[in-house]
Amino acid sequence: MATPDLAQTQSPPQTSVRASSTAIFVVCGLIAGMVAALVVGFSASQALTLLGIPDPGAITTYGLPAVRAVAEVAAVIAIGSLLLAAFFVPPQKSGVLDVDGYRAVRTASHAAIVWAACSLVLIPLTLSDTSGQPFSEAIKPANLWSGLDQVEIAGAWRWTAVIAVVLAILARLTLRWWWTPLLLVVGLLGLMPLALTGHSSSGGSHDIATNSLILHLVAASLWAGGLFALLAHARRGGDHTDVAAQRFSTVATICFVVMGFSGVINAIVRLPLDDLFTTTYGRLIVAKIVALIVLGFFGWLQRSRALPALAENPNSRSALIRFAGGEGIIFAATIGLAIGLGRTPPPPPTSIPTIPEVELGYNLPDPPSFMAFVTEWRFDLMFGTAAIVAAVLYFLGLRKLSKRGDSWPVGRTISWMIGCAVLLIATSSGVGKYATAVFSVHMAGHMALSMLAPVLLVLGAPITLALRALEPAGKDGVPGIREWILVALHSPFSRFITHPIVAAVLFVGGFYVLYLGGIYGATVDSHSAHLLMNLHFILSGYLFYWVAIGVDPSPRQLQPVTKLAMVFGSLPFHAFFGIALMSTTTIMGGEFFRSLGLGWNDDLLGDQKLGGSIAWATGEIPLMVVMLALLVQWSRSDRKTAVRTDRAAERDHDADLAAHNAMFAELARRDREGWGPREKKSEDSSSAE
Repeated sequence: MATPDLAQTQSPPQTSVRASSTAIFVVCGLIAGMVAALVVGFSASQALTLLGIPDPGAITTYGLPAVRAVAEVAAVIAIGSLLLAAFFVPPQKSGVLDVDGYRAVRTASHAAIVWAACSLVLIPLTLSDTSGQPFSEAIKPANLWSGLDQVEIAGAWRWTAVIAVVLAILARLTLRWWWTPLLLVVGLLGLMPLALTGHSSSGGSHDIATNSLILHLVAASLWAGGLFALLAHARRGGDHTDVAAQRFSTVATICFVVMGFSGVINAIVRLPLDDLFTTTYGRLIVAKIVALIVLGFFGWLQRSRALPALAENPNSRSALIRFAGGEGIIFAATIGLAIGLGRTPPPPPTSIPTIPEVELGYNLPDPPSFMAFVTEWRFDLMFGTAAIVAAVLYFLGLRKLSKRGDSWPVGRTISWMIGCAVLLIATSSGVGKYATAVFSVHMAGHMALSMLAPVLLVLGAPITLALRALEPAGKDGVPGIREWILVALHSPFSRFITHPIVAAVLFVGGFYVLYLGGIYGATVDSHSAHLLMNLHFILSGYLFYWVAIGVDPSPRQLQPVTKLAMVFGSLPFHAFFGIALMSTTTIMGGEFFRSLGLGWNDDLLGDQKLGGSIAWATGEIPLMVVMLALLVQWSRSDRKTAVRTDRAAERDHDADLAAHNAMFAELARRDREGWGPREKKSEDSSSAE
């Protein structure tokens, strides 16, 4: 098995530096834990009074925030180390991790072990905190097993521990670079159980609050984790520190904007502006804003002083280490502050929320209508933002091509922009607002996300645009976005999922599994399930149409007739799905829909049959567009083949045609001379003798 060159790890100075970096991480964890415990100490009595539970004791009161702070620091170190290994330092030419990437992945594995251990300890601490029982009672096996299913946050810590253990094992086994982006995704998934619980997942506008918290946590983890990883990389004298610092600066700038934007939205949803300076919760928000400004200032110092010094001399790391160390301490304190904020109850609402507000996050007083779809917008922070960002990035790519004097088909640009608009409308207009409460509207949005938007996005050829707009790293350069795209395109995973059968099963089979398999009915009240369903609709649709009509490069080169057969083969299954929905007699998610108390939506079975008819009727239109696009591509392919043949004929003066004609002339000559099959065979035998 190929292994990275570990000769450098034998050097005593490297060992010393590595130990000092570990000490820095430990100090940051202690700072975060102390700040969290102090903040909770000021607000603990208020929280217990509001919740009406007895004091669980000092171990739980101060131990829970301290252990959670250590868990959060370990999580961001694991995520940041994987970010460094995946995108900041290059692998060896064989694809095996280099020394710097290998060390970062090992650091991620160790940090994930700490993350998992703290998560396991937080289960009984959370049960003790929720029940008001001492920690010694909550840790008893009988109380643990019964409490896991009753306390949502305790269950979230259980799933966090499971994901962290999986991450630690996979990181320990990883030696090749292309696994590191997948490990980074696993690390970010470990943040989701906690992101979907707590203050943001309950009360009014919890859809906006939860989405903003997800964005906030992901951005904070990438920023803080990348900072810690870069600091350790610079202290141990790792290669390509200048490139790593430059790329981290770009990531940090984006994360700063996302954190500020999402943090403001989350605060507005949770807290009236009048309570910003008059409540403990509001003052902690103000403290977080100040901390974010300070972190931004340190980031500006990095860009203005450390990066120029590295650009001039890649070995000049002192400024980077100095500013990153100070920024890391501020980040550790900010993590502790955020944990203390999460342990502090927000001010009670001024009015009693309605049932739709509790279940959906907002009210729906009127039935769906065309005017409601047009006027009642509720911006989706996840998919609405994704649509806008995708359109902006496409324009930036076009601008780069234009500056270079390269052309780009207008039809592709129009197709991409309309696809982004469809994604925005399906998730953020009245369609997206009513989709969580009305099955027929949900099905209409489903068709738009899986059948219409992907067709338009695929025809926009975003991969081709990215490969043309991005500069190659060069033979000895550090791989960048362009090289990562190429690695992804040629990976075994991409080749597997782009198989026509696999793409078709994921696309069409998802309809049957989600709805007829009972998943939709069981998870219709879950915001996380709603996000995952929308993500599945978009990705499975994009994959199917990429294979069927994509103009972008693909791991598999399929003939037009194969693509046409793939599309025709999916038509009956899609039509049958719509008919099956119209024939159902059991209401999917009926208990949830009835609990909303929407008087204008009392015929649930009729609405479900309407959703089936929408799936049957609207699903055929995009497929017909696909077949038309296939026929056009087939015609263009024939023309290109004819042009290539003509050019080859011009180069060799029709050598192929001359040989073809000579063959027929020889056959004609033999026919005139009376040669038949037997004579030919006899002559061949004589020649052999």
